[in-house]
Amino acid sequence: RYLGSSSRPIFTVFENMGEVLDGIEDRAREIYSDYVHQGLQQNLAFRGVGQAYISFAMNEPQLFRLLFMRKLPDDMVLGKILPEIDDNYPSIVKSITDQYPVTNEDAVILYRHLWIYSHGIAALCATSMCRFTEQEISDMLTAVFKALLFERLAGKSK
Repeated sequence: RYLGSSSRPIFTVFENMGEVLDGIEDRAREIYSDYVHQGLQQNLAFRGVGQAYISFAMNEPQLFRLLFMRKLPDDMVLGKILPEIDDNYPSIVKSITDQYPVTNEDAVILYRHLWIYSHGIAALCATSMCRFTEQEISDMLTAVFKALLFERLAGKSK
């Protein structure tokens, strides 16, 4: 109605509303992946990914909600959420093991903790609860990552 057009042209491309919704989600994932790939190009790739995740939430709040703020199956456990919702999961874990002296297992744990923290910031931004500058986001992510990395490395030296 807003466009002054019928829905008929949409259904010359898509069979049904389910296909329309799948197409929207696929495109949202592509846009999000572009953000992640830009983050992975930063000097500190893992921090770059965290900042990219939050930037995606700030710049594309509806797409962020579609991809990352929806109900998952009740039996979904924390360890399986990230691989399930983010196709970039292997690249992100690798960015940690490539730049820091940690095992793959430690990288997964670091990613999980930082995702929870980053997701909180991103959700605050996507819902317009508050805004942060790039520097504030960088400082917050760095402080938490350093503390978690220190904890993982200190635990290995005991």
